[in-house]
Amino acid sequence: MELSWLGHSCFRLRGKDATLITDPPAPATGYSLSRITADIVTISHQHEGHNHAKAVGGEPRVVDGPGEYEISGVLITGVQTYHDQERGAKLGRNTAYLITIDDLHICHLGDVGAPLDERAQEALSGADVLLIPVGGGNALNAEVAAQVVAQLEPRIVVPMHYATPAYKPNGSALDPVEKFLREMGVETLEPLQKLAVTQASLPPETQVALLQYRG
Repeated sequence: MELSWLGHSCFRLRGKDATLITDPPAPATGYSLSRITADIVTISHQHEGHNHAKAVGGEPRVVDGPGEYEISGVLITGVQTYHDQERGAKLGRNTAYLITIDDLHICHLGDVGAPLDERAQEALSGADVLLIPVGGGNALNAEVAAQVVAQLEPRIVVPMHYATPAYKPNGSALDPVEKFLREMGVETLEPLQKLAVTQASLPPETQVALLQYRG
């Protein structure tokens, strides 16, 4: 499975039999998804930074809520979480996804805003790769993101939803990724253009991988 970061909370997961796009952002965020195609699109919640499915070509199937799905050989479990620390009272609900593709378990947390409750933690456990917001704003900040990493104990952690030169804040600004790296005890990390992962290549202990925005 090959993983690329397309900005904000948007990734392309390219497997042997299918390609999946997570949380496609609208152009107002500063990120562009021109010429992107996929078989599947997942949407964590209905906000312009996460739900711009019409930017994805190829007539993909769109998954936008809790439940179990099987599309083009990809297994997807949507798990209800919350967009804030008051069980959704302020910002509503968020769907996190556990995606099984090429025998790998990828967890995309969307815009989760608080540590996982016991139900969500159990449903999302077993993730090999965790895609987690770290920049604050309406989602996890660096400190709480590190707590969620400890909850799920993935093999690879890929931060998302943080400030970049391309990002255009609409409301609250985001923190840079360096805050999260410090929380994880990582001093320097070279961004990768893409990340190729197999079961055999997974590290024995949790490692952070930083991906470069591919505009």
